[in-house]
Amino acid sequence: MSFVVFINGLVLIFFASLMGLDALLFPATAPVFLFAMALVGVPGLLLAMVSSSSDAGLRRAHTFLLTSTVWFMAAVAGAVPLMVWSMTATDALFESMSGITTTGATVLAGLDAMPHGIIMWRAALQAVGGVGFIVTGIAILPLLKVGGMQLFRTESSDKGEKELKSAALFASATLQIYAGLIMLCAIVYLAGGMSGFDAITHAMTTISTGGYSGHDASFGFFQSAFLQWAATFFMLMGALPFAWYIRVAQGGTFRSEQVGAMIQTLTIVILMLTVWVMARTGMPPLTALRQVSFNVVSVVTTTGYATTDYTLWGPFAVAMFFVLTAVGGCTGSTAGGAKAMRWLLLSRSIKAQVQALHSPHRVVTVRYEGQRVDADVIAGLITFFAVYLATFAVLSFVLTFLGLDVSTATSGALTALANVGPGIGAIIGPAGNFSSIGDPAKLTLVLGMFLGRLELLTVLVLVTPLFWREITARMS
Repeated sequence: MSFVVFINGLVLIFFASLMGLDALLFPATAPVFLFAMALVGVPGLLLAMVSSSSDAGLRRAHTFLLTSTVWFMAAVAGAVPLMVWSMTATDALFESMSGITTTGATVLAGLDAMPHGIIMWRAALQAVGGVGFIVTGIAILPLLKVGGMQLFRTESSDKGEKELKSAALFASATLQIYAGLIMLCAIVYLAGGMSGFDAITHAMTTISTGGYSGHDASFGFFQSAFLQWAATFFMLMGALPFAWYIRVAQGGTFRSEQVGAMIQTLTIVILMLTVWVMARTGMPPLTALRQVSFNVVSVVTTTGYATTDYTLWGPFAVAMFFVLTAVGGCTGSTAGGAKAMRWLLLSRSIKAQVQALHSPHRVVTVRYEGQRVDADVIAGLITFFAVYLATFAVLSFVLTFLGLDVSTATSGALTALANVGPGIGAIIGPAGNFSSIGDPAKLTLVLGMFLGRLELLTVLVLVTPLFWREITARMS
């Protein structure tokens, strides 16, 4: 337990260091970030000093607790500068949780006139949250066997990963690729006409699939076909498995079933919606293809940028975007959502079950990446989707109870749970934000974002009596 406290102390120290860097780079908001640095850094130092850096007594239950507390502590730390600046505690926590979980939902308006120090802080939260989730998704969730994630060890343990002799080397390789993609994206954005500041901050929120922008019009502020196609490409890059990047970089195969499934899904949906938009609005073919490609990729990768209010494209488009909110990117990427791997396994499990019903004596197996999928993985998968649906229903009911209309409540619940950002409708759609909903609804969505980013079961296990009996038994 002492190790859990120690790591949380280090998290606070890390965020305090980021605040110091922000103060150094942006003098206009330096007093805000220096004061926040003291508020966060001092408790962090105290926690680190009174606890132990040894993980000798760390057990599986502690790992669940560590994962959840670290992410929540990061959100709280990220909220402190925003509160010191001018935001209420609820709004600051919402903005910070949305940033660190790379959701991208915002309560802020007037972004174009906002201090650069605040805009950079929001981008930094998403950049940190993006790489943090890659490490969580690859190194921790498979070990905890959350929602069938143990199968990801099969995909991540190809020849390339076997040559990486430790988790530290793997984390280093991930950071290098992540930083390299951000740098490349920023260079392309700069070449496309963005200012240096916009290029850097938008590169950070593109590769992290976070979607925070320094403009109220989101990415639609940049009326450039080149920039929109570039962003479409880099959003997709952020939603691909980073273990796949490492494997390819070390000469391994490009083949990945979940990557293939996501690309196929995107292609089909983009073609369908492009035809629909052309017929519905009379938009020129190339313009329709660009607008549809950008916004579909943005939602599926859970980035949440928008170039236009796609809810004006008609009921079919609205329904399609609502469904796409739950899809998500690839496992082991920065993206949220249910993940392509899970949807692929679910479809194969259903197919196997139908075949078994048709031919009772036939032995039907589910396979992924050439290997047989064990029954415990399928059970974890079904449990995940059941809990996902139940959590979505509960969040939706709570939001309607708090006064939101059904469309806003359901799309808000889903976009928070899937860490996408914009919802559907005039209030929280791509042309709106979350500023007008009440504080209780905002806190409900904060919980939804937190649950969604940590794959639900990682957090929900903390409310079970058995978990706390194990924790207290270890302490006694």
